[in-house]
Amino acid sequence: MRIGLIHAVQVAIDPINDAFAAAWPDAECMNVLDDRLSVDRAKSADLTEEIYTRIHELATYAAKADADAVLFTCSAFGPAIAAADGALDVPVLKPNDAMFEAALEIGGRIGLLVSFEPSVASLRADFEEMRAARGGDATLEAVCVPDAMAALRAGDGARHDALLAEAAKPLAACNAIMLGQFSTARAKPAVEAATGKPVLTSPDTAVAALRREIG
Repeated sequence: MRIGLIHAVQVAIDPINDAFAAAWPDAECMNVLDDRLSVDRAKSADLTEEIYTRIHELATYAAKADADAVLFTCSAFGPAIAAADGALDVPVLKPNDAMFEAALEIGGRIGLLVSFEPSVASLRADFEEMRAARGGDATLEAVCVPDAMAALRAGDGARHDALLAEAAKPLAACNAIMLGQFSTARAKPAVEAATGKPVLTSPDTAVAALRREIG
């Protein structure tokens, strides 16, 4: 089983490959990186036609390389990923859908901790769309910590985790906390320690969902 993994930042690669190694080692991961995607996404308040085209072409590339499914690991491209899914014969998955499913099962107040500001609107829209379709009482409280992403890109993982843990403290009243980027998954132990609440990550939930559905 080959899974095409499409990345917009270098720091998302290890978390999802580590999750596959731990939970589905028999899957063959194919990594494709366009490290200008996040840069270009940050330049515009909305997804541009050019971004839609690039997302579609990246998914098509993975499908043509015999991927049985394609998983994007950046959370700022939801509508473009959905459009690619509708156009290809293999599943093309958003990074956070499985995590949202798990959070909606918990219900009530759900915290969302992110480190890339342009992803907030896309994540909120995807969460609200899924909540409306499923029903339930879940509400979302988002906190963005851009300095954490800067620290991680500079190679300071400890500072990245500490910044997210500190920012998570106001979310301690939530029933659960989601880490909104694949790159933030590494902070799960620190956020759990700071809040005492269940922490959901995109890589772990995405791999589990893929294994259930197509493994």
